[in-house]
Amino acid sequence: MDLLSDLLQQAGVKRRLLDLHRLDAARSLRFPCDRSIGLHVVAQGRVYLHSPALDAPLALSAGDVAVMARGHVHVLSLEPTLRKSTVRSIEPWPAQAAEAPPLAEGGSAVISGAYQLWNPPLHPFFGELPAWFVLRGDELPRLGPLALTLALLQAEVTRRDMGADTIVHALLDVIFTYLLREMVARADQHHAGWRQAVGDPLVRRAIALMHADFARAWTLEALAAGAGLSRTALAERFRQAMGDTPMNYLRMVRMQRALRLLSETPLNLEQVALEVGYQDAFSFSKVFKRVMGESPRDFRRRDDEEKRSPWRFQAG
Repeated sequence: MDLLSDLLQQAGVKRRLLDLHRLDAARSLRFPCDRSIGLHVVAQGRVYLHSPALDAPLALSAGDVAVMARGHVHVLSLEPTLRKSTVRSIEPWPAQAAEAPPLAEGGSAVISGAYQLWNPPLHPFFGELPAWFVLRGDELPRLGPLALTLALLQAEVTRRDMGADTIVHALLDVIFTYLLREMVARADQHHAGWRQAVGDPLVRRAIALMHADFARAWTLEALAAGAGLSRTALAERFRQAMGDTPMNYLRMVRMQRALRLLSETPLNLEQVALEVGYQDAFSFSKVFKRVMGESPRDFRRRDDEEKRSPWRFQAG
């Protein structure tokens, strides 16, 4: 099973291309992405990224890529010292990003995207992401897949031939996925977490079993047998790698799926409960409220109201 793709899908990630932005001395751009993972590809020139999560402004040059964890509002400017008078916040984005004009000679330009997780993601992977992760263009292998994808993206934005919007969206998704894959590969192996857990083949097998069939009435014994371990060995190995128990992880996977069903489908509580592995609405609601701090009905009511927000993406 492709665990990374599955967790993004179950978390309800929705993507929006925020277009090509040009910066000048009189205009800095503020990205109020408090519910999104942000992505910036510097297409041209040099820019500075300002964020309370950074000790100093982050300098980015053409070819560099920066991805931010969910919730980090930030500003892009041409100067290392930010002048508040120049800051302009981007507007709530339309359903379709306007067609970007082709790049001109000189100046600085950034291609930006947002991957929105409107409701708080439960999966530990999102909590483990660094506030900022940067890949320098001059450090990438020239013929590596990420460098080639970045070159294709810049070429499409520059030429704006027929079909460019579709291609740019797809390329941005590829870049985003490569970056997430790179973050998993660079995980600190001295700290327990999801990224370390999937590096252990046997623990990963148990994780994949839960993702593939989360509605099954799993027991620790059944998971251990599927992973090729004893009950005790799986419990110890899982806790050491993940920092949690298999059964707690299974509950999280189920609740993440339940959030999506409550938000995106008309299924009633009894149907949602059965879909995510609970025998009835009562037992499901009890667990949901303990995990989320509100009942499924209250969550669905609030979520429906928030769908009217101009900042919320309505399509993936």
